[in-house]
Amino acid sequence: MIYPPKPRPGDRVAVVSPSAGSPGLYPDVYELGLRRLRDTFGLEPVEYPTTRVMGAPAEARAADLHAAFADPTITAVLASIGGDDQITVLRHLDADLLRENPKPFFGYSDNTNLLAYLFDLGIVGYHGGSIMVHLGRRGRLHPSHEASLRAALFESGWHELTPPKEWTDEYGDWADVPALAVESPMFPSEGWSWHNADGVVDGRSWGGNIEIISWLLQVGRVQPSETFAGGVLFLETSEEMPRTEDVYRTLRNMGERGLLEQFPAVLVGRPQAWSREKRESAAEKKQYADGVRSAFERALASYNPSALLVLNLDIGHTDPQLIVPYGGTIRVDGPSRRISVRY
Repeated sequence: MIYPPKPRPGDRVAVVSPSAGSPGLYPDVYELGLRRLRDTFGLEPVEYPTTRVMGAPAEARAADLHAAFADPTITAVLASIGGDDQITVLRHLDADLLRENPKPFFGYSDNTNLLAYLFDLGIVGYHGGSIMVHLGRRGRLHPSHEASLRAALFESGWHELTPPKEWTDEYGDWADVPALAVESPMFPSEGWSWHNADGVVDGRSWGGNIEIISWLLQVGRVQPSETFAGGVLFLETSEEMPRTEDVYRTLRNMGERGLLEQFPAVLVGRPQAWSREKRESAAEKKQYADGVRSAFERALASYNPSALLVLNLDIGHTDPQLIVPYGGTIRVDGPSRRISVRY
C-alpha cells in the first residue's frame, strides 16, 4: 500500500462532493466548515463544479475527482459530506489516473465506496473527516476530532487513538442557522469495550460503513476474501440506523463468504442511535446500540470466535470522530488496551 505525500499548512486542497451536493442546501454549515479548514488547519480549500450541486450526474462527479487528483497544486482531497449513491460514480473513474496521482482522500459514510476503490489500487485513504459534519460542527470544533484530523493530515508516523471523555449523536437542524453557535448536548463516555484482548494484532485496515460494504459486496466490488488475511476490520453504522437484524445478516453473509474469518482483529464504531427523523429516548437509544453490538458478538461467535473485538469506538458516524487510515496499518494491543494507527 502507498501512503500518499501529506499536505502542509498553506497548501491548496480539493473539496468535492462525490455523493451529495449538500453544501448547496446548507451553505452556512458548509461555509463554517471551510472557515475552520482555513483558520484552524491553514489549508486553502478549492471547490469543483459539482461541490454545491444536488443531483449532479455521476460522470460529472467523477470528472471532479479526476481534476482534483490530477492537479499537481492540490495536495489532498476532502469530501464535503456523504450521501447514498457514490457507488454509481465508481464505474466512471479512471483507475490509471488515480493510481498515477495518489493523494490523501478524506471521507466516510458513502465515501466508503471511494476509499475501497483506492484500497484496490493500493492507495491508503482516511476514513473520517467531513467539511459539513465535523468541521462544520455546532458550537465548536471538538478537540478530539481536531487532534486526530491534524495528525492524519500532516503527520506520517504512529498515532494513538485516545477514547474521548464525551460524545453525542443528537444533532440540531442545519436549517436553524442561529443554532449553529450552540453545541449539541454531550454525554459522558463509558469507554471502549474489549473482548478476547489477550494478544496484539498488527494489520492492514479495511472496512468502513457496513451498509456501504453490503452494497459493494452485492455488486461484486470486493476483492477475494484471502486478500484481507491478517488485516484489521473496522465497521460502523450510519444515522439511518439499520435494523439490528440486518446488521447481523450482513455480517453473517460476510462470514459465509469466508470474509470475517480473515481478520484477527475487529473494531466497531459506537452506533448512532438518534436522528432528527427518529428522536429516540435515552432508553431506546441504549436498546438499539446494545442490539448493534450484540449483532457483532453473535456473528463473530459463529465465524471468528477468537478475533480480538473492540466495541464502541469513536469512529465513523460519531461525534467526536477519530480518523482511521483505510489500507494503512493499525496496531490493536489487547493487554494494554491501546489502539495505534499509522497515518
